[in-house]
Amino acid sequence: MNQIELYNITKRYPGCIANQAVELKVGTGEIHALLGENGAGKSTLMKIIYGVVKPDEGVVRWEDEIISVKGPSHARDLGIGMVFQHFSLFETLTVAENIALSLPKAESASMDILKQRIIEVSEHYGMKLDPNRHVHSLSIGEQQRVEIVRCLLQDVKLLILDEPTSVLTPQEVETLFKTLRILSTEGCSILFISHKLDEVRALCDQATILKAGKVSGHCIPKDTTTEELARLMVGDDTPLTEDYKKAEGDHTFLTISDLSYESDDPFACTLKNISLEVKAGEILGIAGVAGNGQEELLNLISGEDTSNKKTVLFDGKAVGHLTPEKRRILGLGFVPEERLGRGAVPNMSLQENGLLTGYQGELTANGLIKTNKVKDFAHRIIDRFNVKSSGIDAQAKSLSGGNLQKYIIGREILQNPKLLVCSHPTWGVDIGAAILIRHELIKLRDEGCSVLVVSEDIDELYSISDRICAICDGEISPIAPTHDVSINQLGMWMAGDFTFIQDSKEAE
Repeated sequence: MNQIELYNITKRYPGCIANQAVELKVGTGEIHALLGENGAGKSTLMKIIYGVVKPDEGVVRWEDEIISVKGPSHARDLGIGMVFQHFSLFETLTVAENIALSLPKAESASMDILKQRIIEVSEHYGMKLDPNRHVHSLSIGEQQRVEIVRCLLQDVKLLILDEPTSVLTPQEVETLFKTLRILSTEGCSILFISHKLDEVRALCDQATILKAGKVSGHCIPKDTTTEELARLMVGDDTPLTEDYKKAEGDHTFLTISDLSYESDDPFACTLKNISLEVKAGEILGIAGVAGNGQEELLNLISGEDTSNKKTVLFDGKAVGHLTPEKRRILGLGFVPEERLGRGAVPNMSLQENGLLTGYQGELTANGLIKTNKVKDFAHRIIDRFNVKSSGIDAQAKSLSGGNLQKYIIGREILQNPKLLVCSHPTWGVDIGAAILIRHELIKLRDEGCSVLVVSEDIDELYSISDRICAICDGEISPIAPTHDVSINQLGMWMAGDFTFIQDSKEAE
């Protein structure tokens, strides 16, 4: 028996068809992967199932009955739960208080009973939670547990997970997969959206591939190689191999010396005596679990927060006290983790978003905007970085996450920065887009730019970084050439053990 069946699902938006005649069947207890490039229509399809979006055409059959999902509340009543890529939790509330907000009044009337249910359910599925802890004190993996347990308390029959492993450590991924397998054996169906194809092969029973809004294929992931899966997603024209030579760099461009910082934000991480250098012509990679000081460090480099002026130097010039604008004049390019809101303004067009950071160059003169130059700049970003959109007048919020990321990175790279700082450059993007972004970062490095990359994707850091380190609880580990640092060594650094075992990779 199939838990859910979709027939001829079509959804149109101005300028594009997000889903076109899509058919999908998920059996009871089946773990089903939904794969595709950014902009292929995966998120739209999931939002249709969850009642966030109404289809223009097509039929949804749930437990052999044709239904119309009226909204997320109706979906939850049916037994459909969804954990979005970006969590919807209140940091100042406890685990129990957050879960209570999504439950019917009758089920949340007694907090003592609810807390006991949270303990029982979370322990049963191997995701132990303390209902009294405040969300701001939880790791990203623990926050995801809250989202999942919130679904499980509502007798979920179909659990939809959108990029669930993108912010988890390897150990947290393993725990999540154990939980999902238990759910599957108990009859819960799972729709799993991911760009990590090795994980799809390890976990999923079936896979449906979307391309340009249409179903382009089906497969059994366990019987398919990772490269075959990638080819089904991106076609034969995209190169899938990555073999980047390491570089030693030239003179030092970015210098951070004995930088300590304590934010007024009670949930922020305190930085402790951070010192590092990034050379022209190299990529320095910083690993770490979210919430260990990455955001605070990047804010101090970008100028969003300031420090003693001599703690941050650009090419020998003290900039710790300068504004972001003045640092950009000195050659800074910056790609923040948050795409919408910091990287781009949602309601502004792509050409307007290009102007936001590019206004100091050839796009303006004597305080006047050169409209044709702005349009040309936006077109060049779209063409070179293969940004799928309806054109330069498309609003930033209309793009998929991966395509918006390509646009933001392209905007910064085409300004020829001397220092490019990137936070999670390929988070949540498909394999084709990830390879394109990494290739452009390597190309920029080879042109003499200093590149600093903060990422939770360990494989990515090993692929593109010339030197590597980790941040834990506001402190920086030793920094060493990437080929001298084993994965075990890096894991120790990420956990706060800053012992450095020389030649650890060879000794592994």
